[in-house]
Amino acid sequence: EVLMLGAKVLTSRFSVRARPWLGLLVGGSLLSSAYLITRSSSEAEEDKPVRRAIPSREQTLASLRVKEYDLLVIGGGASGTGVAVDAATRGLSVAMIERDDFASGTSSRSTKLVHGGVRYLENAFKHLDYGQYKLVKEALYERYNYLNLAPHLTNLMPIMIPLYKWWQVPYYWAGVKAYDFVAGKRKLAPSYVLSKRKALEEFPMLRDKELKGAVVYYDGQTNDSRMNVLLAVTACEYGADVLNHTEAIALLKDSDGKLCGAIVRDRLTNEEFAIKAKGVVNATGPFADRIRRMDDHNVANIIVPSSGVHVILPDYFSPKTMGLLDPSTSDGRVIFLLPWEGCTIAGTTDTPVDVTDRPLPLEHEIEFILKEVKGYLSADISVQRGDVLSSWSGIRPLVKDINSKDTKKLSRTHVIEVSESNLLTLAGGKWTIYRKMAEDLVDRAVRVLSLKPQRSHSITESIY
Repeated sequence: EVLMLGAKVLTSRFSVRARPWLGLLVGGSLLSSAYLITRSSSEAEEDKPVRRAIPSREQTLASLRVKEYDLLVIGGGASGTGVAVDAATRGLSVAMIERDDFASGTSSRSTKLVHGGVRYLENAFKHLDYGQYKLVKEALYERYNYLNLAPHLTNLMPIMIPLYKWWQVPYYWAGVKAYDFVAGKRKLAPSYVLSKRKALEEFPMLRDKELKGAVVYYDGQTNDSRMNVLLAVTACEYGADVLNHTEAIALLKDSDGKLCGAIVRDRLTNEEFAIKAKGVVNATGPFADRIRRMDDHNVANIIVPSSGVHVILPDYFSPKTMGLLDPSTSDGRVIFLLPWEGCTIAGTTDTPVDVTDRPLPLEHEIEFILKEVKGYLSADISVQRGDVLSSWSGIRPLVKDINSKDTKKLSRTHVIEVSESNLLTLAGGKWTIYRKMAEDLVDRAVRVLSLKPQRSHSITESIY
């Protein structure tokens, strides 16, 4: 109707003799435009991936035994489920197996933050490190995506940095404003400065002695375990055959030495069978080197495991809507104190550790967290070992930078390694950038394995 009104206005400006020709021209243009709009809308509808009803475990097992897949993804944590969603929504045939249950490992043992990393940005400016700046910029972009994709599992989290020296006021104010600036249009909310009085109003349990004020910036908070399960369900709905409690026990190779699947064991029945696939993805987090050694017994480890311990405290240790960041603990790390599910979560540590299936927090790590928390709280608030309601340890899979000549240098972003037999290993990274990690991995798999997806690029920024 709007287009027709515009046509009437145009033709009214010309002579009677010219109007028929102009009408024909305008009418043809309108029909052509309407056809293109209808066609593009129709094509967009046709191009959308189709959801399906989730099959039973028995149906999934039957499919895994007979089908040949484009990709077999080993690992059902944040990385593995992210890869499965990305690949399945591109139209690739995908199988994904998880040895235990979804979110049973590191992916459910995070600080529950969706963040860019204020500490990384500080280091980027201090050391003029463009690599760390790019890492923060990418994470802030993905932070916005994450919160949009799962609004029911996320929320904004204002985080206070208390300031006890006057020089810290301009320093940290400039830091959080730089954090906002790097986020650009995807900034969650503007950071701001609080006076001492306002800071104590927002965080009454804060130590007031020598307090000068505070700065507050915003990040996101998430329910990591539910997000992990949601991704597994989403992958399944878009066609991936997904199975938990299924362990890869050997990799299969063809006559050219290229991977063509894996022998797996159903841990509920102890039955073993083969899954055939054109490519195998190793997305097992801290256990990545185990799968890499199945491919090549002589391969050097790339994972540098680190223990991240958190404790749960009663709700009165933090306000319901405000978190706290200690930007410099006694050993140079950071500690968060955040409201979480009616309680308070505090952590984390960063301690070298051996990879185990069921990591447990050590007593000295718990005591370290309590000591640091106590230093920021009012003297009236006692922080005792008995206040700890629960605790956990997650193995953070830090990874050696395989592109660096310095073999001791750790990569602060995710790394994709392709072996001679085409094992695709996805290592490092963090929850916030799971979507980008998956996109990069599937892009690489398509090139290396010459796969033919229905969609040439990732569509996971808009998959709900």
